[in-house]
This record gives sequence, structure tokens and C-alpha cells, in this order.
Amino acid sequence: MNDMSRLAGSAIDVETPKILARNVNVFYGDTHAIRDVNVDIANNTVTAFIGPSGCGKSTFLRCLNRMNDTIDSCRVTGSMRLDGEDIYDKRVDPVQLRAKVGMVFQKPNPFPKSIFDNVAYGPKIHGLARSKSDLEEIVERALRRGALWDEVKDRLHAPGTGLSGGQQQRLCIARAVATEPEVLLMDEPCSALDPIATAQVEELIDELRRNFSVVIVTHSMQQAARVSQNTAFFHLGQLVEFGETGQIFTNPEDPRTESYITGRIG
Repeated sequence: MNDMSRLAGSAIDVETPKILARNVNVFYGDTHAIRDVNVDIANNTVTAFIGPSGCGKSTFLRCLNRMNDTIDSCRVTGSMRLDGEDIYDKRVDPVQLRAKVGMVFQKPNPFPKSIFDNVAYGPKIHGLARSKSDLEEIVERALRRGALWDEVKDRLHAPGTGLSGGQQQRLCIARAVATEPEVLLMDEPCSALDPIATAQVEELIDELRRNFSVVIVTHSMQQAARVSQNTAFFHLGQLVEFGETGQIFTNPEDPRTESYITGRIG
């Protein structure tokens, strides 16, 4: 058994990973931002990426749906597979990939459209609705999955930007799940939210893993401990340690992980 499998334990090698990354390197021009990262993202699991600011966790997250393609100076090497298929293969359409691998950003970013149209946008452009009633069903299902339906069902045509910060973030989550993705990426989704809204989003993340593989970048170790089953610790562009969340927080194998968790680095 290799080091990755031993570190990760049964949380990872029970079944074929949803996403398998091997020897992933990221360069911004001459800067080597991420070095030789190997990680498995399991099905129906929340995987947390933790580490100090600038350690590479968000950069690696953006590799998972090719968001780094939008940066001219960025180059990604290594292998990254979704259900066994190379997501960096030239035949893969990044737009279709992002329908499968949805993303929620740090700051809520609803479109300047109605609540309904925010959620309907993805299903419309990907041709997922055959009729108006189909679209209405998709929007309702997504808003229910975003734990927002009961709060907005009577004002679906009001602007999404008129919602509170926490509601806007749940709207963005509903928008991301409306295209029925298989993986949901979240880049510090609670950092702009108050404690009550954060608790609501955390509860929602736990619900979402029933249907999706969720990957969350978080600066909060407490959040990682609450919401994830597996945790990856990044430091200075390297994946230091990856394993079951309880083991990473209570019995890490690498002294750098222990130093970060106990507050000595970071």
C-alpha cells in the first residue's frame, strides 16, 4: 500500500475515488505554486482543504474544474481524473466540465437577475429543461437543496441581490446544484457570513454530501472538523498530509500538521 492510502485509511480506499489527482503541479509563469500533489476525493463525502493563507489550497481547488484555464500565465501538469476520465484532455469542454463540477465562491455573487432566473440560468444554457414546467421543477428542487425554498417561494421574481448575505450564499449553492453536478467545490463559502448564516451553510453542506462529493477550502479548522470526513493540509504549495478528519486533527503523522493545528505555524 502506498503512503497516500495508508495516510488516508479506509475513508478513501473503500471504493474508486470520484476524483483522482496524481503529481499535480501548478505554475504561474516561473512561479511553482503547487508541487506534486496527490489526492483522492471520495464519493458522497466532504473533503476539507486547510492550511495558511497562500499555501495553495484554493489554487488546487480551481484545478478540479479548470478555473485556472482563465489565467493566461497558469500551467497545470500531472493527472487529474473525474470518474476515470482525464479532465485536462483536449477533447474535454471546460463549460461541460463545470456543469459536472460546480463551484461556490468566497463572496456571494448572485447574478443581477431574479431569484428564479439565477437558479434557472445553468439549466437553460445546458438544455436541461424541456418545458417551462420542467424548469420550474428544477428551480424548486435546487432551492430546496439550497435550504432556501421556504424563504423565497413567494418572491421568486424579486432580485437575488436583495437577499441577506447568508441567503445570497445559499442562492449561489442552489444555482450551483441546479445543473445536477457530481462534485461541488466551495472556496471559503462562509468567510463573508455571520455565525448564524455560517451554521446554516454548514448544515446544508452536510445535507449536500448525500447527493454530491463536496470539496471545501476553509481557513477555519473548527469548520473543517465539523463538516468534513477527510482533510488535506497544504503548506507552502505542498500537500503535507491527507487523511480521515478525526485522525488529522487528533493524531497527525507529520509534525508540520501538528504545528498548524496547535497554532504554532499559520
